[in-house]
Amino acid sequence: MAESPSHKFGQIIGNLLEAVVGPILSQFAEEKHLYLDYQKNTRKARNGKKVTWEDAHGNVHDLDYVLEKDGTDTTRGTPVAFIEVAWRRYTKHSRNKAQEIQGAILPLAEKFRWSNPFLGAVLSGIFTKGSLEQLRSLGFRVLYFPYDTLVAAFAAEGIDIAFDESTPDAVFRKCVKKIDSASRQRMERIKQHLVAANQEQLDEFMAALSSRLDRVIEKVVLVPLYGKLNEFATIDDAIKFLDQYRISESSGDFRKYEVIIRFSNGDRVEGSFGGKVRVREFLQFVARQ
Repeated sequence: MAESPSHKFGQIIGNLLEAVVGPILSQFAEEKHLYLDYQKNTRKARNGKKVTWEDAHGNVHDLDYVLEKDGTDTTRGTPVAFIEVAWRRYTKHSRNKAQEIQGAILPLAEKFRWSNPFLGAVLSGIFTKGSLEQLRSLGFRVLYFPYDTLVAAFAAEGIDIAFDESTPDAVFRKCVKKIDSASRQRMERIKQHLVAANQEQLDEFMAALSSRLDRVIEKVVLVPLYGKLNEFATIDDAIKFLDQYRISESSGDFRKYEVIIRFSNGDRVEGSFGGKVRVREFLQFVARQ
């Protein structure tokens, strides 16, 4: 079956976004001594072309960009940033795409929670305010290239990409052909137009990424917890106990250590551990990040 012109156009926009963020992330990785993995990267440390990571439940997720600490071509490092790139033309698809990004990255963020990785989404096209806020509320940093800036970038080079659902395939196909035949210099100018129109948002995104990697530990809170185990059959019984309990009562067996680490950029990492060995492992791991 022949590829639809709209699908082909989506690939073109996806490639354009990668042409914008890829070199920036590559330079960033070099400056921070990190390893940048991406789909077009040939790497012995993984099988195939896809950047695939497995979550704690054994499910695999294909990603666009992953920054790793201590990663090499032959050895996977610790992931410190997961970044997805996406294009959507219509608002009716934007929330589904946001949920798709969440589904791919959040399980990995949970698995590697001790690393507290940066979660990024680079989006272009039409995304509703609700879909963008949904991602931000879950800890994602969003770099958004609005549809009108994309249209203006191509228009600056004489290419009209302002389409909607009523646009005939023949018109779409003609536009795609025009873009495919555009010179490398012309596509570079389109990229530069897009970056110039969104420079502030791009700078903020990279500043947030840099802040995550440059953070330092500000405070370590370690709380040994003791107490008698109290079990109740109902919520009412538990509340009644709570109302009558005196905080000064500190007797009982040791239960666990609660550890909270706060960083200079506002991040925090925490964990609960039943013994000193695991606490020490946790603290030493965070210290290496």
